Amino acid sequence: MIRPAVASDLPDLARLMASSGLLKRYRTTYDSALSSLTTAQAEKDTLLISVSAEKGFAWLTFACRMLDGAAYLRLLLVASPGHGAGAELLAAAEAEAQARARHLYLLVTTDNTLARAFYERHGYRHVGDLPGLVWPDLDEALYHKRLDG
Repeated sequence: MIRPAVASDLPDLARLMASSGLLKRYRTTYDSALSSLTTAQAEKDTLLISVSAEKGFAWLTFACRMLDGAAYLRLLLVASPGHGAGAELLAAAEAEAQARARHLYLLVTTDNTLARAFYERHGYRHVGDLPGLVWPDLDEALYHKRLDG
């Protein structure tokens, strides 16, 4: 089951972020994660959490004004990939985005082959690579999916 996150969920989501090997590469700490999530909620980003046995969440933002009709999937994170929670969260995020946007974009580190295959299985198209976009030692792959057709 997926539901919107509330303020009392943020500490658990921050712990999940801080424990992620991937997010450690982005220098994510518990404090930085909690601060980012608190800001996200204040700015009306969408945070959807899985309340099933598999813990995880999706983070959508609609603040990208230069890409009219676009939403950005800032993060999809599950504690134990491969058990269906990621697909369930992605479907819920897409449904939420579709109500407000025509396109959904996301970034994946270029070396994260499992995530790249996951998004491609769900209809995302690789647009190109962005070397050193967030950190000089991390290269990002940009993915896109049309939501209106």
